[in-house]
Amino acid sequence: MTDASVTAARRPGEQALAALGLGAPAPDPSDASVHSFAGGGRWRTEIPSCEGPEALAVVLKESSRLDVPIHRISQGSGVWMLTDAEITEMVEATAARDIELCLFTGPRGTWDIGGSVRSDSRGAGLRARGHDAVAGCVEDALRATELGVRCLLVADEGVLWTLHRAREAGIIPADTTLKVSALIGPVNPASYAVYERLGADSVNVPSDLTLDHLTEIRRVSAAPMDMYIEAPDDLGGYVRMYEVAELIRRGAPLYLKFGLSKAPGIYPWGTHLRDVTLDTARERVRRGRLALDLLARHGADVDMAPLGSRLPGPLNRFPTGDATA
Repeated sequence: MTDASVTAARRPGEQALAALGLGAPAPDPSDASVHSFAGGGRWRTEIPSCEGPEALAVVLKESSRLDVPIHRISQGSGVWMLTDAEITEMVEATAARDIELCLFTGPRGTWDIGGSVRSDSRGAGLRARGHDAVAGCVEDALRATELGVRCLLVADEGVLWTLHRAREAGIIPADTTLKVSALIGPVNPASYAVYERLGADSVNVPSDLTLDHLTEIRRVSAAPMDMYIEAPDDLGGYVRMYEVAELIRRGAPLYLKFGLSKAPGIYPWGTHLRDVTLDTARERVRRGRLALDLLARHGADVDMAPLGSRLPGPLNRFPTGDATA
């Protein structure tokens, strides 16, 4: 990364505000991330909440129509909500476009019979409660990878560590990537570094982290970061379109994740939610087009990672030699 790439982007309203005596100080090069993706580029794109083959087909059609490049497509309801035939269809459709497909693993605390998650404190949240819940996540991982899925979404530290150990042991393919859900995303550099060491290949941080928080994280970890540029309402509903260039500058390597606020929840998905699922899938791609247009207008649309790139590069890990760990 060159100093020119850090400072070249035009900030929103810059010239007009400067003419009015309201200009902002120049960006400080010291707060920029020095990291990039393996294989080059500082940002990738992701379309989330693509819940089945029909929604995937809508996303792929709309991305072609609007010329929205996609590096990753993710699903939120879970592997267990898809048939083998549906998973295979999604694997084949994304492989044909060289897009990474990421499916969510297993049971989660918000759906099981545990009552603490419905208390004011929200209890353990999304985490897998008990051995059987961890086993369900592992079962999902085994089934998905056997069907060709190479990216798994996790919402529990123990599941992450277990799947990383399984990857190291050859139980699941070595090129499987593990993605930490926004629903348990870390909010400080120390916890971000722990997720990296537990096996995370990308970490979805909450969308309310400040720009300074991103700089702090980048001083301790190069693990790819995911962030909703527009977050669903249950994750705050934040819309950070005008900050996209600065989010990249501070947070690279960064997945720009195009969610949708003011939209009904669709997890766990089923055909009873078909219309809203397809409509929101289509609109997420359009939101991506809006963000990319904004980057282009500000001269900040450079340094996108090559399409088809997916691996994170070398990362720091805890040793996995102790089988009882």
